[in-house]
Amino acid sequence: MPDRPSAPDRAPARSGGSRTDRRPAAGPRSTVLAAGAVLWVPGPPKKGGKGRKKPRIALVHRPKYDDWSLPKGKLEPGEGWLAAARREVREETGMRCVLGPELPAQHYLVQGRPKEVRYWSAVPAGGSFRPNREVDRLEWLPPRRARERLTHPRDRVLVDALLELLLG
Repeated sequence: MPDRPSAPDRAPARSGGSRTDRRPAAGPRSTVLAAGAVLWVPGPPKKGGKGRKKPRIALVHRPKYDDWSLPKGKLEPGEGWLAAARREVREETGMRCVLGPELPAQHYLVQGRPKEVRYWSAVPAGGSFRPNREVDRLEWLPPRRARERLTHPRDRVLVDALLELLLG
């Protein structure tokens, strides 16, 4: 499976039209821009072979903050949203990924500065996790356990959005 979708890097707009993967112009309050993904794999087969269990979701532990979160990080200068999401997944989980539909964006304050984080659903396309300075653990959890483990309540919304996307 390729690392990039076959179509150009485009995501549906939330308010009509389409957006390219270009970084938006900096606003007057200098919003911190970040991107990430809810990386998931299909759940294991159910006993008896009828169907599958719910998907498994990748959570990362960041020792600097001693928290459990979803892979994400700040856009680099000149980098687009989709490229940043793929890069951050690779840096934090060791895995290349294929991005799927966009999930809800998050907006919150960090040290008094506004922050916007855009997320996509994603599936792994190769690679393996190696602990590093930024992320020392990776766990694949079913949705209920992932929601319980996530440190920040705002991240639980993304697990719910992924389930809605996958299971309807």
